[in-house]
Amino acid sequence: MTATASNVDVLVVGAGHAGCEAAAAAARLGARTLLLAMNLDTIGHLSCNPAIGGLAKGQLVREIDALGGLMGRAIDATGIQFRMLNTGKGPAVQAPRAQADKVAYRSWVKYAVECQPGLLIRQETVEEVLVRNDRVTGVRCKSGAEYSARAVILTTGTFLRGLMHTGTKKEVGGRGGEAAAEGLSRCLIELGFELGRLKTGTPARLDGRSIDRSVLIEQPGDTDPEPFSFSTERIEQSQLSCHIAYTTEETHRIIRENLHLAPMYTGQIESEGPRYCPSIEDKVVRFADRPRHQVFLEPEGRQTHEVYVNGLSTSLPREVQDRFLRSIPGLEQAEVMRYGYAVEYDFAPACQLHVTLESRQHEGLYLAGQINGTSGYEEAGAQGLMTGANAALKLKGEAPFLLDRSQAYIGVLVDDLVTESPREPYRMFTSRAEYRLLLRSDNADQRLTPLAAERGLVERDRAEHVQQKVKAIRQGRESLDRTFHEQVSTARILRRPDMDLEGVLALGLLPELASLSADVRRQIEIETKYEGYIERQEATVAKFKRLESLGIPDHLDYRNVEHISNEARNKLSYYRPASLGQASRIVGVTPADISVLMVVLGR
Repeated sequence: MTATASNVDVLVVGAGHAGCEAAAAAARLGARTLLLAMNLDTIGHLSCNPAIGGLAKGQLVREIDALGGLMGRAIDATGIQFRMLNTGKGPAVQAPRAQADKVAYRSWVKYAVECQPGLLIRQETVEEVLVRNDRVTGVRCKSGAEYSARAVILTTGTFLRGLMHTGTKKEVGGRGGEAAAEGLSRCLIELGFELGRLKTGTPARLDGRSIDRSVLIEQPGDTDPEPFSFSTERIEQSQLSCHIAYTTEETHRIIRENLHLAPMYTGQIESEGPRYCPSIEDKVVRFADRPRHQVFLEPEGRQTHEVYVNGLSTSLPREVQDRFLRSIPGLEQAEVMRYGYAVEYDFAPACQLHVTLESRQHEGLYLAGQINGTSGYEEAGAQGLMTGANAALKLKGEAPFLLDRSQAYIGVLVDDLVTESPREPYRMFTSRAEYRLLLRSDNADQRLTPLAAERGLVERDRAEHVQQKVKAIRQGRESLDRTFHEQVSTARILRRPDMDLEGVLALGLLPELASLSADVRRQIEIETKYEGYIERQEATVAKFKRLESLGIPDHLDYRNVEHISNEARNKLSYYRPASLGQASRIVGVTPADISVLMVVLGR
């Protein structure tokens, strides 16, 4: 089915990570889709750090891939360094991370969406969402053009009334060198949305030829890199090293003496920034007792000398940035190619959305990415995929595609967003996922690909491949249970702290397991070693599912519910939880309130 600009089902505004995943997902489900971008050359752009994945974020990328998304395949094809993090800890918190070639990554994503059947791309700046009788009908652009659509997905990133800060200098823009989106904020307010203001920042980029790497600590990639995508057999390309440097007391002195020029401390910036990715000014103030802070020097690609200075996000004036950068050993002669800055932007708290990320007020209007108060490419991509899928499914008259907290990190992400009002950019952590032993990065395909295939998000042959993999894992575990060595089952031997599957095979037992793929062998080992813990967590999930299954009608008037606290009444009326389980996770709603609701729903 061919989309035309005047005749589409789903229209996506913004072509960052959320927008690309949303548009591709909607088109995969057969919706005639239009993707509008302010600049076609920045489709899929990595606007901050040149990396994909990381702790908890790597799990999100694996889940996006298991659902047929783009991000995992994009980084596998264009990565320049791959590392598995937390390998010294258990599998629940291990996660892949990769440095990307920023230009190659952007080109890969752009070409992928260009090649997606049913998806049309056009360069436009959207100024207004068109609504009739609380139902979205399309958008109006700065050019004067209007586009009709049955569903609209807003993925505006940091562009809504974006304002960039470097010292006392302020410049309107969503990121360096690009204009802000001014009209959409006004439109959303007129449509009844509550908007807030958030801040994020970025560090300087240096000319790598001006860095003395001889005094720095080299950080190479893994010798046998593990792909992100379950469809990538292996990473073939060579890897580049990153390097580690450290700030000094002199660095901190320069920063402290110039705090009066830092927008965060002068009152020029009033919005909240990401607590877990603070600026160097913030780190020097908050951790005044630390003599140094770690700095990661990350190459931005193979065909550029530009180096990203991870850990030194700043909005100090340019001349101050020059001084503190050159106080770091190895950077004494550093030449800045781009200076760091902070950016403020509007967002709409996601508690105004259903769990499908569709507006409660206006049918057919969906929001995804940083407009919902999140930070990070991975969080944005996950939301985009879910909105694209749900918009297309709704238009087909099918049930929504929902994931709960026991099924995916994506489920945790969405649930957190619609039951909280973030005061700072939301970032995913493994600690947010209470069932993280079940939600490992290594088993995302087993958890999600069959569900995606049922809804048409991935091809059937991919789901069949996962079924064969699950069968091989089950048979391997059964072999461990029924094979004995000195009257002890090999499964029990494998559970010993000092034993792994390779050690079991070295005993001359179960040679048939040696022919299985490394991925299958790893799953057999993990599931066997952690069997008791997994079973306990599955029992906890069963209790969770019972609460989640008790849906709450959206029209329930909490003012008429007796015997709940006033705080609970106000919070429940504001957040409108979809289930009793979701209601129980709203701050201010007590177990006693949940018990009352359970009785009311029983009636």
